[in-house]
Amino acid sequence: MTTAREAATTVSFVDQYCSQYRSLFSDVRGFERFKSLQLGLLSEVKRKTFPAIARVVGAEPQALHHFVANAPWSSSEFRRRRLEVTKKALAGRSVTVLIDDTGDRKKGEHTDYVCRQYIGNVGKVDNGIVSVHAFGLLEGVTFPLLFDIFKPEKKLKEEEQHRSKPKIAVELIDQLCELGFEINLVLADCHYGESSDFISALWKHKLNFVVGIRSNHSVLMLPGWKVRRNRWKKFEREFNDGTQETRYIREVIFGIRKATRYYEITTDTETLPEESTWFIMTNLPGKIDRQVGNLYGERTWVESGFRNAKSELGWSDYKLTSYHDIERWWEMVCSAYLLVSLQSSAFRTIEDSSVKEVETARVEQPALLVPSLHQWWDRGSGWKNTLNNMRLVIQPYVCFWLLLPWLRLLEDVSTGIALQKLVEHVNEFRVFLQV
Repeated sequence: MTTAREAATTVSFVDQYCSQYRSLFSDVRGFERFKSLQLGLLSEVKRKTFPAIARVVGAEPQALHHFVANAPWSSSEFRRRRLEVTKKALAGRSVTVLIDDTGDRKKGEHTDYVCRQYIGNVGKVDNGIVSVHAFGLLEGVTFPLLFDIFKPEKKLKEEEQHRSKPKIAVELIDQLCELGFEINLVLADCHYGESSDFISALWKHKLNFVVGIRSNHSVLMLPGWKVRRNRWKKFEREFNDGTQETRYIREVIFGIRKATRYYEITTDTETLPEESTWFIMTNLPGKIDRQVGNLYGERTWVESGFRNAKSELGWSDYKLTSYHDIERWWEMVCSAYLLVSLQSSAFRTIEDSSVKEVETARVEQPALLVPSLHQWWDRGSGWKNTLNNMRLVIQPYVCFWLLLPWLRLLEDVSTGIALQKLVEHVNEFRVFLQV
């Protein structure tokens, strides 16, 4: 009886992360293609197409396409494993959950669920595809949780029923609670804040929330009740990069104050500019006048962060028409997104054994290659800074595969060996991973 061969190694931290998914793939080739895709999505390739990824990881484009479209693995099982990895890294800590939808322009009408519809991040009706997402936020670091496709009524298949975006959001919240995620706060814009079904689901799960509402939001009041607006209070809106901006907040009370409270936030109390005046609803208790403005503001930069992750990791770069295939592609992107997020300080601990091992190795082997001493190492602490450093670590591996066709033409064995040696040195570097 023959023993299945071990999967080819790539870059140590990618291999380490991907090993948590190994049992989901029935054969070693499928697992290798999964690792190749994770490497390719992390790389500096601008358009993450199968041919472009194949060139930088030494794979066949058709093999990568087959892995996404036809290989025997389950996107639902993969998602379950990814969420298990996420929960393990959180180690029982509670997180903020942001609900949002995102869309991408797509040409033609042959791709599942693509049609002319409102695309929120574009701000207008266009031909495209839309999905609803739940993101996690921990100590300033975002990470993917769940997503689901929005299916316009005119694109439904025979056996399908229409679900609104708030209905999809309710299902995402239900799933996260069933999976045992500890949620300390839910953030969402007015599309979800105006949905009674969505708000009811948050109350059902006893979750705190801060959600946007429309300026003409109505509240049922008894005869004789009046709407009161308290005095404006100044507060400093604190942004993720450490900067601040002066804003003003006041509570709006419909009759009598209840568990659900309403606030108006603006940058100018005199003119109330439409583009920088917000109305929000929350069930947070206590004196929250200044706190709630910053909490709702987190929604903006989380949305911005996801847009960056989408563009960097190739969320919309697929050339696929079946949603079965698109969902698999999006799971690959979410996995790469999580891989980057797990390298942030929010997921590190003082007792992280990998840190101690690196420090010990540097004492025992002074010549050990330490990528963080590279002159291009990014000292910032943001998600993009982390991605830049990961790209620096995989750079020797990518360069090897890009240069290999030239080395074969020149029959230059020595340069190839030198490049392989560099890859081996880089692979001695340990990154921060909760495995």
